[in-house]
Amino acid sequence: MNKPNLLTLDDALEQLTVHAQPLLDTEIVSTFDADARILADDVVSELDLPAFDNSAMDGYALSFYDVKAADGVLQAGQRIAAGHFPKALQPGQADRIFTGAPVPEGADTVVMQEDCELLADGRVKILSQPVKGQCIRLRGEDISCGQKVLLRGHRLTPASLGLAASLGLASLCVARRPRVAVFSTGDELIMPGTVNPADLPPGAIFNSNRFFLKALLERLGCVVTDAGILPDKLESTRHAFALAAGSHDLLLTSGGVSVGEEDHVKPAIQSLGELELWALAIKPGKPFAYGRIRQNPVQSVHFIGLPGNPVSSLVTFILLVRPFVLRLQGATQTEPESYAMRADFAWSKADKRREFLRVKRNTAGGLDLFNNQSSGVLTSAVWGDGLLDNPSGQIVKPGDMVRYIPFLSGFS
Repeated sequence: MNKPNLLTLDDALEQLTVHAQPLLDTEIVSTFDADARILADDVVSELDLPAFDNSAMDGYALSFYDVKAADGVLQAGQRIAAGHFPKALQPGQADRIFTGAPVPEGADTVVMQEDCELLADGRVKILSQPVKGQCIRLRGEDISCGQKVLLRGHRLTPASLGLAASLGLASLCVARRPRVAVFSTGDELIMPGTVNPADLPPGAIFNSNRFFLKALLERLGCVVTDAGILPDKLESTRHAFALAAGSHDLLLTSGGVSVGEEDHVKPAIQSLGELELWALAIKPGKPFAYGRIRQNPVQSVHFIGLPGNPVSSLVTFILLVRPFVLRLQGATQTEPESYAMRADFAWSKADKRREFLRVKRNTAGGLDLFNNQSSGVLTSAVWGDGLLDNPSGQIVKPGDMVRYIPFLSGFS
């Protein structure tokens, strides 16, 4: 059997980016419920923010020149609380003002209360020379009316939801959630809860991939269908794919995309459409596949096949599925964040493939390596907090600066 030509990770990402055209459907959701959704329209402010000059401190609003002229002692004036519009400042007075309250007409400076003393005769003594304009938040200094505040493709965060609310937006237009069917493959898989661990049949294993893949997809905003475990039979696999394709945007499998006689995913996809990407030059994660199931001459459903080994499945999800799913929603930022960090270990096993090693940040500001880098050891991903991206043919020496990718970068 001919070995497949292995595709580089960068080439695979480029091809997936071309295929992952954003879904056209949008929906209006409450700003309360829009966390981690992808904006489908620009958010344009209809007001200045702040909408009026207001105090940044509890203190006294006054005229800078009055302080100088009166040697720092002024008459106490009105009391201004947030939510109440004041009268104009009277000459020679200092108005008591609270954080967020409108600055009265005629005042150009706020002195915080710690720098003021209320005298027994009711006057206010300013204890330090103020700077003109201090402690005042000016109208429009944050946002101007008509300004684009949040751009289409932005993935909403708690901070951006607060910003949208500050502009009076009770709802937002966002991309529709991708519908994803998740399949597991293999007669050896058993669902937790169906048998006791002590009674697990010989050769059987509990299905773990199904759980973390569903969780990761939901963190990316997907609507997930648990499509169950596919038996090692070609016709059953083909029928399940054809059925799921009618109501989903993406079919995601783990296992069954290798070249063994019991791996039926590849021929099933080829019979329903085409397999356009298969086998990557990375470790772990070589048996990765992308294809499409044809619905009609112009419509198709995406298919992604992940390796069966749990760490391989997790790594390829982070590197490839995450940006693919975000792009389906129109996100402009799809690549995981990465950082240059110091390796505090040695890795002398240079591989011809690009490697992704499970590591953890330590208190000294460097990275430690998990002692077992097997693709079946899921404890490495629980112990660790990210991946070291190690180029092909390269060893790592203590003190080397390496590329570090957090596991949950970009997941809500």
